[in-house]
Amino acid sequence: MQELTQITDDIFQIQLPLPYALRIVNCYLLRGRNGWTVVDTGLNTSKSRPVWHQAFAELGISPGDIEQIVLTHTHPDHYGMAGWLQQLAVAEGSTPPPVKTSPREAEMAAEIWSATDDAWLMDSAVHWRQCGLSEAENEAVVEATKQTRAGTFPHPPHLEQIEPGSELLLGDRRCRAIHMPGHSDGQLVFYDEADQLLLCGDHILMKITPNVSLWPNGEPNPLERYINSFAELEKLNVRLGLPGHRGLITDLPGRLAELRHHHEQRLDETLTAVSLASNGSPSATVYDIALKLFKFQNFTIHEVRFAVAETLAHLDFLAERGKLRFFAGDVWRYGLI
Repeated sequence: MQELTQITDDIFQIQLPLPYALRIVNCYLLRGRNGWTVVDTGLNTSKSRPVWHQAFAELGISPGDIEQIVLTHTHPDHYGMAGWLQQLAVAEGSTPPPVKTSPREAEMAAEIWSATDDAWLMDSAVHWRQCGLSEAENEAVVEATKQTRAGTFPHPPHLEQIEPGSELLLGDRRCRAIHMPGHSDGQLVFYDEADQLLLCGDHILMKITPNVSLWPNGEPNPLERYINSFAELEKLNVRLGLPGHRGLITDLPGRLAELRHHHEQRLDETLTAVSLASNGSPSATVYDIALKLFKFQNFTIHEVRFAVAETLAHLDFLAERGKLRFFAGDVWRYGLI
């Protein structure tokens, strides 16, 4: 794997390893007159840290040359090394670069990753019980979340907020921050209109579909907000997209059409899964419906959690559209109309 790749005269992509099926997260360094901008940072692990050190060496720079760290969103594979990069700068006598993201992403980082109590974990446990996970699975999910938290230490002491719609310099590029929810409630993409370039986080990916899930304490109907965001993207003239995973995007309209078709198909499959999971009864749990959509046999608990949350997002969408009936209670259930 080539870990550092030059994309343009001033943009470099750094590929950092992940202990998940995704395997790699793409982060970006943008050179500017006043220093370097880092866009997304990776998960803080013993395998990721040497990659950053090697990238600095290859570019002939040091952490003190980082002007700012900008996060498209605060999922751990994007947020996790922000505080570590700040500490590297401090260790060499430099001022720590500010870490910036949207207000909603800053709120979620404080709630999930840097919280000093277990309030979110307790809410999370209730959420997964309502989805139909067993107590053993629920405990495993909570433990996995604690392990993931370890990959976000040390935390930035403060996150500066980027208002959606505002303009900011990334390196020397003037970019517009655009709110693109779905994969994460407050995710931002950054559009350089002059160069027709889009730093798109995990909103649009090649080869794989971005995970769109309904998480504990998440905003409702993320799939509807995700699909609705395509109309805004289609207004942009984009020749090159720089995503958080997999390859570069050279045909944004074509990829949007593929993703729209995928979700239409997946919604049909979800209706079929509800019927199969119900098996003649009025309804089924989110977990049982997910079992009809995914092959859990070889899934880690991390993957089980994502599969159930993604299934819930599709069920929520269909219920809001009047295609399914939602049954509230200690365990949520969905049934055909």
